[in-house]
Amino acid sequence: MDGGWQQRITPRFWRALWKQRELAWRLTLREVQGRYRGSVLGWGWSFLTPLLMLAVYTFVFSEVFQARWGDLEQAGPLGFAINLFAGLIVFNLFSESATKAPGLILENANLVTKVIFPLEILAAVSVATACFHALTSLVVLALFELVAQGAIPPTLLWLPLIWLPLVSGCLALSWLLSALGVYVRDLGQVLGTVVSMLMFLSAVFYPLSALPLRWQPLLRLNPLVAVIEQTRDVAIKGLPPSASYLVIGTALGLLACELSFRLFQKARRGFADVL
Repeated sequence: MDGGWQQRITPRFWRALWKQRELAWRLTLREVQGRYRGSVLGWGWSFLTPLLMLAVYTFVFSEVFQARWGDLEQAGPLGFAINLFAGLIVFNLFSESATKAPGLILENANLVTKVIFPLEILAAVSVATACFHALTSLVVLALFELVAQGAIPPTLLWLPLIWLPLVSGCLALSWLLSALGVYVRDLGQVLGTVVSMLMFLSAVFYPLSALPLRWQPLLRLNPLVAVIEQTRDVAIKGLPPSASYLVIGTALGLLACELSFRLFQKARRGFADVL
């Protein structure tokens, strides 16, 4: 009786992922290893790529455009770099999950038509792979903080809770976009443009406080802005997270996962016919 009660209150998406956790782990490991297999640097690319992008962005915005980061102006380009990089880590996690989502089912059509396979874990594997690259970049950020500030704020330990709404939101979005991508083949092209626009509307290259007051409420409608600002607070400024963000963000993320999972399960019934 207790087991049945627990099953009823546990979200369906969580039960499905927990049941297939071992398969999801193996596929995630294969995805990460396969990306770097055969290359000279191997996993070193997961460190080198963010470093190169950080160097380019920092040079362009802090040296060419002479941009500075508000209260860190005295820190110069290095202070600009760590704030920029924190925003990029969050945005890249979202970007990698979102841009891959429309092709997840299309690229694995054989799993739809020939094999009984839990298709829902494809989105989980994609998001988990993006999380691996984000964590790798986080190590780079910590090293930069040691150089720029001499210490890593202990509030960095809050980051898993800060990112819970982000990861659950990416998972929900991946389920929706992967299902929709089967029926709308142009979705990938459209999404690439949207993601590029979002990069400049997500407070990645500037603090939200740098905008005129009349524009700040509009940008706050973008969920990525809240995640990026909270990430900078705990990872760089040493500030505790917002309690309202943790409660509301987590609740909305989990609700989005449950709704999108159910929509994915309904949409998958027509996958075989379309493919």
